[in-house]
Amino acid sequence: MSTSFDKYQKRRLISSYFSVVISISLVLFLLGCLGLLVINAKKVADHFKEQVVVTIYLNDTAKEVEVKQLEKSLAMADYTKSTTYVPKEDAAKLMQEETGEDFMDFVGYNPLMNSIDVYLKADYVTNETLQSISEDLADKQFIEEIRYDNDLVELMNDNVKKITFWVLIISSLFTLIAVLLINSSIRLAVYSKRFIIKTMQMVGATKSFIRRPFIWKNVQLGLIGSAVAMIGMGAVLYYVNKSFPSLGFLDHPILLVLVFVLVAAIGVIITSISTFIATQRFLNLKTDHLYY
Repeated sequence: MSTSFDKYQKRRLISSYFSVVISISLVLFLLGCLGLLVINAKKVADHFKEQVVVTIYLNDTAKEVEVKQLEKSLAMADYTKSTTYVPKEDAAKLMQEETGEDFMDFVGYNPLMNSIDVYLKADYVTNETLQSISEDLADKQFIEEIRYDNDLVELMNDNVKKITFWVLIISSLFTLIAVLLINSSIRLAVYSKRFIIKTMQMVGATKSFIRRPFIWKNVQLGLIGSAVAMIGMGAVLYYVNKSFPSLGFLDHPILLVLVFVLVAAIGVIITSISTFIATQRFLNLKTDHLYY
């Protein structure tokens, strides 16, 4: 009979530990993924900003040397990430592929113009900078027109500011939720041992002596939960980097290591503090109140 009871108690204890580890790992995993998103938020925003193109259309009378000089000056400019010269023949082929029709059969000639596509660095993708670039280039006689999507740039910059603000708010809120959930799991685990705590106290054990094994055990569970969370974070990071290599999520390994270390530290700190508070509560509780 005692053997069956011992096995039951052992299974119950393991189940309690398993629940705590799962709770900690899930919360830390979500918190860690949010941390990865926060440190890469600017990189993601910059990636989309750098897809904005400024197209410079050239007159047919433009001399080759003038075009070469313009390309060279644009490539050397501080705001330029890359430039691409697009002959009107290539532009016509691209339009044919997009529309599925050969528009030159109707027109009889190629009405398109040679152009230079300029991709800017993310920090320069603002309406003010684009307007300034347009004004500087407008003086050149062989440039027919300069086009860029002004509304898209304005919308993109506004959305980046809003997203950044809400990511910070959500990060703060989720950190608070993580603390509360882990604390709740630890309190339930300690609650199941409240009679053991009170029994040890009644036979003369000091509070620090009683607290020590509880804190150490839950710190171990916190480390295990942190390890599980970090494995999940690593898998997510690998998948995202493989699916979207252009975002360069692995370009700053020091920041990534810092996030992983912080996840482990949060797991240890929250579990140790929560265990201390929970055990202290039952140590200070009167025996009659243990049943409530």
